[in-house]
Amino acid sequence: MAGIAKLEIVMDSFRKIIHCDCDCFYASIEMRDNPNLANLPIAVGGSPDRRGVVATCNYEARKFGIHSAMASSMARKLCSDLIIIRPEMEKYREASRLIHEVFHNYTELIEPLSLDEAFLDVSDCTQFEGSATRIAKAIRREVHERVGITISAGIAPNKFLAKIASDWEKPDGQFVIHPEQVQAFVATLPVKKLHGVGKVTAAKMKRLGLESCEDLRLLGEEELSKYFGSFGNRLYNLSQGIDSRPVQTDRIRKSVSVENTFTEDLPSLESCLNALPDLERQLLKRIQSLKDNYQIQKQFVKIKFHDFVSTTVEMVSSSTDAGNYRTLCEQGFARGNKPVRLLGMGVKLIPLIENSNTQSSKIENNKDQLSLSLDS
Repeated sequence: MAGIAKLEIVMDSFRKIIHCDCDCFYASIEMRDNPNLANLPIAVGGSPDRRGVVATCNYEARKFGIHSAMASSMARKLCSDLIIIRPEMEKYREASRLIHEVFHNYTELIEPLSLDEAFLDVSDCTQFEGSATRIAKAIRREVHERVGITISAGIAPNKFLAKIASDWEKPDGQFVIHPEQVQAFVATLPVKKLHGVGKVTAAKMKRLGLESCEDLRLLGEEELSKYFGSFGNRLYNLSQGIDSRPVQTDRIRKSVSVENTFTEDLPSLESCLNALPDLERQLLKRIQSLKDNYQIQKQFVKIKFHDFVSTTVEMVSSSTDAGNYRTLCEQGFARGNKPVRLLGMGVKLIPLIENSNTQSSKIENNKDQLSLSLDS
């Protein structure tokens, strides 16, 4: 096993991966368009009076403990002077398009993670004598000149390390991890930084006395597999700084959905059913953008009741039949039979064309939506 690990590290050393991450993207666009906001605490999201949530906020707002996915009402309590701006998604998409044009000046191997984040493989880029560090600096400079916002970058031999590195010098900075630095860098890395380690896994690790990657190495792959199953092998590789995933330009969607958090609770099943047609129109518009690359496999309805208890009901289907959504809504509502604050619907998908590229490509877990449900 040690021989394989050594081989993978050697192979990774020939890859030059850059992780680009815009600094508080939506908020940066708003400050660009209104410079008077630059030194004020601002958030982009829904109204605190209409159950909105924060999509993102600038660094001035973060000083008060405000963060994305926080209820706007809570954010306003933490900072009474907080300026909350309703998002303009088309403006952000246009900025993202311009940023990707800059990326394409250096490589075609680009894996978008969201509007404001992407992996770039610049291993074969000949500009700046192939220096990934200088390429990252050039990208950041061009984005600032062309789009008017700052981005941070991480440079490393693989995606795992590049993503961690991009957070190291935020905002408006970059950090590089050279191949010969990987082992020492990863050794002291907290386990909570590892991809896939959530609150539950982190708590289990803490009980086992596993706080750093060095602790994972010392425990060993066999013991990690005993405690964490198949994820144990992945944990051991990451603790060695090993990540052989390529940058994937193809993306496979798992689902498309829309949802709405209502200003006032929907008090009855009838009011929920009356809200379905508008959601269906939004959903069909999003599905049209998929063209003919996917087949619908299931329909589902998501309900969040006024006490924040959520339920999702689904059925096998190859269409977006309106009657099915009514049936699913009825079944979901019956599980709580109480006022509803959020209602959503969607479809689960399977790709129509599967080849060696798409099978190994990144599965996109997000649902092609502003999942934070800003408000109605």
